[in-house]
Amino acid sequence: MTQGLKTKPILFALSAGAMALGAASLALPLGAQDLYRNKIDNDMRQCAPGGGPAVRVTVQGVKNGRGVVRVQSYRGTKADWLEKGRWLNRIEAPARSGTMYFCMPVPETGNYGIAVRHDVNGNGKTDLSEDGGGMSNNPSINIFNLGKPSYTKTAFEVGAGVTTIRVQMKYM
Repeated sequence: MTQGLKTKPILFALSAGAMALGAASLALPLGAQDLYRNKIDNDMRQCAPGGGPAVRVTVQGVKNGRGVVRVQSYRGTKADWLEKGRWLNRIEAPARSGTMYFCMPVPETGNYGIAVRHDVNGNGKTDLSEDGGGMSNNPSINIFNLGKPSYTKTAFEVGAGVTTIRVQMKYM
């Protein structure tokens, strides 16, 4: 009998935790929980003829082969663009000096934005004096917009096939 009394608080805590998780998942529309924060491989086959919807991203001007290059896709909306945790897919690859190629699948046709970051020392933090970055449509970045131009400057249309874009890396 005593053993049953000891397990009731644990069961209550577990069920309360499950209810809290369920309520948190309702904050996003049904199915959207799986839409964000997907870490994927750079599978160039998805950008082959007949593939899509996807974006073939050519990243130009990677300054050296140290660290990691991260490419992230976002919906091309004010609510999603560069907002923490609102990226759709992320590809990370060892940096290669010069030009790198990525294939970024997207869930459906529509407006998207791509952000690229070169984490030169691989510490996972943005080091303004060393790391580089770039975005779809290559908007100008200056001290006034602190590297976060409006979604209206970075968004582009992705159709049913493969859309090709070029991102020029910028370093301080």
